[in-house]
Amino acid sequence: MESCSSECQTPEGLEEQTKRLQKDMKKSTDADLAMSKSAVKISLDLLSNPLCEQDQDFLNMVTALDTAMKRMDAFNQEKVNQIQKTVIEPLKKFGSVFPSLNMAVKRREQALQDYRRLQAKVEKYEEKEKTGPVLAKLHQAREELRPVREDFEAKNKQLLDEMPRFYGSRLDYFQPSFESLIRAQVVYFSEMHKIFGDLTQQLDQPGHSDEQRERENEAKLSELRALSIVADD
Repeated sequence: MESCSSECQTPEGLEEQTKRLQKDMKKSTDADLAMSKSAVKISLDLLSNPLCEQDQDFLNMVTALDTAMKRMDAFNQEKVNQIQKTVIEPLKKFGSVFPSLNMAVKRREQALQDYRRLQAKVEKYEEKEKTGPVLAKLHQAREELRPVREDFEAKNKQLLDEMPRFYGSRLDYFQPSFESLIRAQVVYFSEMHKIFGDLTQQLDQPGHSDEQRERENEAKLSELRALSIVADD
């Protein structure tokens, strides 16, 4: 009679997991957009720097950076739109089934309580001495029990039949979404590799190794530190 009791409690955990995943995906896409928008703003701020008017090489470098950041932002927006459409929205739709599912579980539990109450009433009269009034009340109690038992059994059977199918459908439902998520990430990072590869080629000075650039930066930083206006007191 209570064979689906433990399984009927499981949707609460699944609902919570679905909500958490949807929330985390939204946070992730919001953070991605904020990152690329910030990168574009930084490059725009650099373009407005007076150094761009004074140094053509610096202007060329910042222009190349700005172009790369705008390309990155465009691909990032495309990725986020794809994730919104193929992952977040399906999660939201999947979550919309839980109110009716939870209501079906509650109705089954209410039917079970009614069934138990009337069954106990029947058993009480069955244990009494079989007098005329007791037999009449027993008959009435059994008549009251019959439709309640049938109602419970119907609700119980429905959950036992449909709950496994509901859980079994999760993989078929979500697999295309997660495949789309992986493809969107692969496309995005492949494009980022190209964008920053192109940017590196534009900014690289021929014959300069990373060690040479580091030494040059340290030398320039030492010159700045030597200025009296930035010297330590």
